[in-house]
Amino acid sequence: MTEAARIPSWRLVAYGLTSIPLAMAELPIYVNVPKFYSDVIGMNLIAIGGLLLAARVFDAVQDPLLGHWSDLVRDSWLGRYIFLAMGTPILALSMLGLFSPPDLSQSSAAWWLVGMLMLVYTAFSMMQISYQAYGAEISRDPAQRTRVTAFRAGMGLVGVFLAAALPQILSEKFGPREGYTFFAWIFIPFLAALVLVTILLSPKPATRLPATPENAFRAMIKPLKNSRFKRLLIVFVFNGIAASIPATLVLFFIEDVIQKPGMTAEFLIVYFAAGAIGMPLWVWLATRIGKARAWLVGMVLSIVAFVWAFLLQAGDVTPFMIICVMSGLGLGADLSLPPSILADVIDDDERAGLGRNEGSYFGLWNLVTKMNLALAAGIALPTLSLLGYQPKITTSPQALAYLSATYALLPCILKFGAIAALVFSPFIKRPPAGSLPPISAQKSS
Repeated sequence: MTEAARIPSWRLVAYGLTSIPLAMAELPIYVNVPKFYSDVIGMNLIAIGGLLLAARVFDAVQDPLLGHWSDLVRDSWLGRYIFLAMGTPILALSMLGLFSPPDLSQSSAAWWLVGMLMLVYTAFSMMQISYQAYGAEISRDPAQRTRVTAFRAGMGLVGVFLAAALPQILSEKFGPREGYTFFAWIFIPFLAALVLVTILLSPKPATRLPATPENAFRAMIKPLKNSRFKRLLIVFVFNGIAASIPATLVLFFIEDVIQKPGMTAEFLIVYFAAGAIGMPLWVWLATRIGKARAWLVGMVLSIVAFVWAFLLQAGDVTPFMIICVMSGLGLGADLSLPPSILADVIDDDERAGLGRNEGSYFGLWNLVTKMNLALAAGIALPTLSLLGYQPKITTSPQALAYLSATYALLPCILKFGAIAALVFSPFIKRPPAGSLPPISAQKSS
C-alpha cells in the first residue's frame, strides 16, 4: 500500500463521527424500547414483540428502494449525504416522541409506539444506508476499506457506550420516564453537530465509473445476481440473528438471572469497550490471514466466551463481566469485517462491466440486518412469555432456565450455522481480492 493510498486518520474520524448518534439511536430501539414500554408504559411482551416485528417488516421493505435512491443522487450536490441532511431532523424528533410518549391507554400506546417506530426506522434507514454506501466508495483498496469500516464501527461503539450509560444514569436520577426524555433531548443537538462535521470533513470518494442507468426494480434486485453476495448473506443471517437475540434479552437476563439491574450500564459498557479496544486487532489480523478467516476467528471466540452464560446464577457478577469482555472482543470482528467484505464483493459487478450500485447493496444489507432484529424480538419475546416468563415477576427456576437457554445457548447454535456457512464459502477458499485497477485502465480496456 502506498502512502498516497492511505487515508488520513483524521478524515476517517470525521467520517466515523456520524456513527456515534446513529448508534445512540439504534441501541435503544432494540434493547431499551422493549423494557421501557414493558416496565414504564405497562405493555405486555407479546404485544411489544409483535409490534416490533410488524414495524421492522414495514421498515425493511423500504430499504432497497432507499438504497436505489441513494445511488441516483450520488453524483448530485451533497451526493449521498443529502439523505443524512434530510434524515437528521426526522430522526431527532421521532426519537423524542418514542421516549417521551404522552399518557395514553394501552391500545393508544400501542399505536403511538408503532407510529414513532416507523418514523425512527425510516429516518435511520435514510441516513444509515447512504452513510454506509458512501463509506464503501472512499477507497478502492481492500485494506483501506477495513480501516474505513473499523473507524466507523469504533465510533459507533462510542455511541453505544453513551446509549448504554445515559438512559441508566438519567433514569436512576430522575426516574425511568423522565430519564429517557432527557436522553432524547441530549440526543438532538448531538446528532445535528456530528452529522454536520461528517458532511463537511469526510474523505472524498475514490474515482468511480459512471452509474449504469436502470429502472428501480431491476436496480434493487441487482445484488441478488451476485453469487458471492448471496453466499455472504447466508453467513450474515445466521450470525446476525445470533447477535440479535442476546441484544434483545440482555436487560431481562441481567435483572432476573444475574439480579443486578443496577449494574446494567457497567456490563454493557465493558462489553462494548472490549469491542472497541479489540478493533485494531481485527484490522491487523485481516491483513495477515484475510478478512473472512479473521471473521471466523471472531465467531469462534464469541461461542467459546458466551456459551458459559447459560450456567450463571444470581450474583455471578465477575463471571458475567468476564463473558462480556471476551464476547465483546468477538463483537469487533462482527462490526468491522462483514461490511469490508461486502465492499469487496461489490467490485465483482465492476469487474463484470455492470457498474457500481453501493446503495442497492447496502439497502438489501440493511433489510437483512433489520429482519434479524425483528425475528429476534418477534420470536424470542413472545416465546418466553408463553413459557411463563414475565419480567420482574418470574421467580420460577424453570422459566428462568428458559430465559438463560434462549439468551445464551440459542445464539451459540446459530453461530455454529454461520461458521459452517463461512467455512464452505468462497471467502475462505479464495484469497482476499486485490484492489481494482485504476479507472483509466478500466476505460482503456
